[in-house]
Amino acid sequence: MDFFKIVQTIESIQHPAIATSLVNLGMLENIDFEGNTVKATFVWPFEGIPIKEQIINSVKTPLENMGLKLEYNERIMSEVEKQKFLELEKKYWRGGNSGCGV
Repeated sequence: MDFFKIVQTIESIQHPAIATSLVNLGMLENIDFEGNTVKATFVWPFEGIPIKEQIINSVKTPLENMGLKLEYNERIMSEVEKQKFLELEKKYWRGGNSGCGV
């Protein structure tokens, strides 16, 4: 498996309502590889994200298509991380209702 292709795939996955990547938004971090498993942490701006499963699947599906498995942890953003996220959300917002409910 091409390590760089995996990284490129992960880094290109965008938020469904914000025109930038999950990595850039700080929503996906601690990405690591162990055999055919990609391990990562999803970082949410708050509890109860309505499109949480959609976001997780947006990472899981392309990895599965590459023959890889996704294992993940989750945590809530710190206030500093959340402020950065909100600034990026405002900058790259595609329009419509907020996907994260913010």
